[in-house]
Amino acid sequence: MGEKEGCPVDHRGAVDVWERQARESPQAFEAFAAYRDLGPARSITKVVQQLGKSRALLSRWSSQYAWVMRASAYDREQDRLFLAEQQQARRDVARRHAKLAQAFLGKAVARLQGLDPRELSPSELLRYFQVAAEIERRAAGEEMAGGGERDKPEGADLESLSDEDRRSRMELLRRELERRLAEGAQ
Repeated sequence: MGEKEGCPVDHRGAVDVWERQARESPQAFEAFAAYRDLGPARSITKVVQQLGKSRALLSRWSSQYAWVMRASAYDREQDRLFLAEQQQARRDVARRHAKLAQAFLGKAVARLQGLDPRELSPSELLRYFQVAAEIERRAAGEEMAGGGERDKPEGADLESLSDEDRRSRMELLRRELERRLAEGAQ
């Protein structure tokens, strides 16, 4: 912003409507600024009380310098700035969380690569597989079915499997986990 006749101007040379206007006296602008800064509950009566000026004078300035329109434009600009700040804050949080997730993932992968899948219990192996499959689905953009709850993989409920089915399922999961770990090490 530059200065023109003592008034702030934007890069195009136009004065923002909530700033002092070209023919507006410093006293009239002071009164408008008091009105503008009162927020949504603003009124000429409150400015009269705050500045001790006559109601007739403030009413004339309000009409002459379009206080209601200017204050409304100011409110919209403040809302726009606030929303932009919120969006930036959300982007900052997402970036921070992504960095933390990458660091955590690196630690988890390093730990997984050091694990011997044969030393994992069947339920631990199944849980690792379920978590890995869920992460993979989410990374691929697959939405969770059923309003936020995904369908369980076939045979995920260990209690409903026979011992033979459980061993068979665990062997398949063990091989799949070893395959994925081997791919991750390459």
